[in-house]
Amino acid sequence: MSKIPATIVTGFLGAGKTTLIRHMLQNAAGKRIALIINEFGDLGVDGDLLKGCGDATCTDDDVMELSNGCICCTVAEDFVPTMEKLLARDEPPEHIVIETSGLALPQPLVRAFNWPGLSTRVTVDGVVTVVDGKAVSEGRFAHDVAAVDRQRAADDNLDHETPLSELFDDQIACADMIVVNKSDLMELSEADHLAAVLKAEARRGVQVVRTSMGELPVQVLLGQGIGAETDLEARREVHHHHHDDDDDGDHHHDHDHDEFESFTVTLGEVDDATAYAEKVAEVIRAHDILRLKGFAAVTGKPLRLTIQAVGPRIETYFDKPLAGPRETRLVVIGEAGLDRAAIEAALVP
Repeated sequence: MSKIPATIVTGFLGAGKTTLIRHMLQNAAGKRIALIINEFGDLGVDGDLLKGCGDATCTDDDVMELSNGCICCTVAEDFVPTMEKLLARDEPPEHIVIETSGLALPQPLVRAFNWPGLSTRVTVDGVVTVVDGKAVSEGRFAHDVAAVDRQRAADDNLDHETPLSELFDDQIACADMIVVNKSDLMELSEADHLAAVLKAEARRGVQVVRTSMGELPVQVLLGQGIGAETDLEARREVHHHHHDDDDDGDHHHDHDHDEFESFTVTLGEVDDATAYAEKVAEVIRAHDILRLKGFAAVTGKPLRLTIQAVGPRIETYFDKPLAGPRETRLVVIGEAGLDRAAIEAALVP
């Protein structure tokens, strides 16, 4: 039996985690998603907000709130039993999404997926770190630092006094995807600069996307297939950074850089499956493609070659006989502005 994927969404209070998740639930297209929320005190209203989204994927039974404090400090007492309860259902969820407290260190939570009883049933599909783009570009990390301090004071179970700058570093170091939210509040050049800085400071292969109001396509947010619990050592390196904004003005502009697009490319047969996979990886890196998936006809092979890529990580395998014409069809997904003609030309076998 395949493992149930779980996505961890982390980020400071006010970064837009709840908005991102609500948008995901409202566009889940029937996927059975269970949500674990780790907030407490006044922030517990997030649970009621999400329960009221009115979608079949967002019922009361599918939203579970951990209100005993920071999730990384109550793993054994709170998180693991909640996960076991979800997994014990007659009809377990197809995907689990975990919204952490803004004060949570993500590594201990990822490590919990190696616990007996969880390790064989569920895997970390990916860690998504949501940042307040405008606040981070100005070196504040959180929009309302005083609110974060109040959140810290309200948590009696919090057993770490990590400074905000180090918490931010840990969230970036553990991320598989960094979402720069509230990009509509930034100048285009400001958003571009921040995305470039975060990409340089993150681990190799980490995707950085920009959005507003958490409107990230479900097929981009979910289905990363990382298995984060298997590479914890790589997530411990911490970078210290300073995001200074040269422009003190408060801008509010709408830009197209927070939109996403997809298109299908139809090509001929592939001569060599391995060589073509390497070629596709090069195209993805050159054009900063977020997702690429589809099927290819390989010369001399009766089965179709399935191609699935998350960033430059590519998985290929032969699955079933080809039906229809012997051709290659690939769906390309990325942020608006992809050079479709150049990508199509580069993908030609």
